[in-house]
Amino acid sequence: MTKSNEYTASDSAFNRRSFLQGSGAAAAATALHSSSTEAEQQSAAKVVRGAQAITLNVNGRESKVTVEPRTTLLEALRTQLDLTGAKPVTADGSSGASTVLMDGKPVMASTTLAMAAAGKKVETVESLGGDDSDAVPNAFVEHDAQQCGFCTPGFVVAVRAFVNKNPNATEAQIRQGLNGNICRCGTYNNIIKAALDVVKGGV
Repeated sequence: MTKSNEYTASDSAFNRRSFLQGSGAAAAATALHSSSTEAEQQSAAKVVRGAQAITLNVNGRESKVTVEPRTTLLEALRTQLDLTGAKPVTADGSSGASTVLMDGKPVMASTTLAMAAAGKKVETVESLGGDDSDAVPNAFVEHDAQQCGFCTPGFVVAVRAFVNKNPNATEAQIRQGLNGNICRCGTYNNIIKAALDVVKGGV
C-alpha cells in the first residue's frame, strides 16, 4: 500500500536546517548593522571635558568667555559678561525671567548651555535700553508694568520677540503668546496694556 499522503521533514520548505541557516544569517546581518551604527555614533559624538574658551556674540559684540560644558548661558552672561538683566529665578526656566533672544527667537538662558550659543546672535534685555530705548521698556514704564523687577526683563524680551513676530496681535493673542512668563507680583494687566500699546504704536 502506497502512503502518498505521508509528510516527511525533507518535504517541508521550512525545516530545522533552513531555519538555523536563516536565523544565523539574520543574526550576522544584525550584528554587522549594530557595529556599524555604533561606530558611526562614536565617530559623530564629540565629548568635551574641562573648561573651554568660546566666543559669544551678545548684543552685537563678540566676547571671549571660558566655560565648562555644563555652564549655562545665564551663568556666562551674569558672571563673565556682567549682563545681569536676565534673572536666575527658576532653574528649569518655568518663570521666563531668564528670557533672551537667540537668533531672534526667545529662549531661556537658564536652560541653554553657553556652548550651544556659540556662533549665534544673542540679545539680552540690555540691548533694548540705553539713550534710545526700545518701545517695549518705554511702554512698561508708561503703564507701570513692573513691581519687584525680577520678572520684568524676561517679560520685556518676550514682548519684543512676540511683537516682532505678531505686529498686529490682539489682546487674546498677546495673553496666549506670553503665557510662558510668570509675574509673582501679578502685574499682568499692566503688562498686557503695555504690549497692546506697542502693537498700536502708542510709544
